[in-house]
Amino acid sequence: MAFEEKRAWMMAVVAVVGYATYAAVVLGRADGRPLADVPYADALLWTIAGAIAASIVAHIVISIVSPEGANQADQRDREIHRTGEHIGQSFVVVGGVAALGMALVRWDHFWIANVIYLCFVLSAVVGSTAKIVAYRRGFQSW
Repeated sequence: MAFEEKRAWMMAVVAVVGYATYAAVVLGRADGRPLADVPYADALLWTIAGAIAASIVAHIVISIVSPEGANQADQRDREIHRTGEHIGQSFVVVGGVAALGMALVRWDHFWIANVIYLCFVLSAVVGSTAKIVAYRRGFQSW
């Protein structure tokens, strides 16, 4: 398995686990209240910081455990990375547009923050999935 493919798997797993942790914390705090009334900011910031720290640690561990190719990327790796990032970034744009629309109609901050966070997570997961598929099934550059 190419090192960049390992990084894609790591990013997808960290993103999903981080968001699942956040959702569990927020839903656990709801206790029958409307979600918009649940304190969420600290859980959101801690899970984002935790996901960043986890991805750094996982990258270091992967580099130590299987160092071959850790600092090397060929043309195919660069093209797969670029294409996966472009695919994933579309969700950042969707999230930005959705948040803008929600702000214009004055939705609660809870929903705006959560749609942005969800789209960042979807960006990481979809981009990583595109990279993994490209490594597993082949990649045809245009």
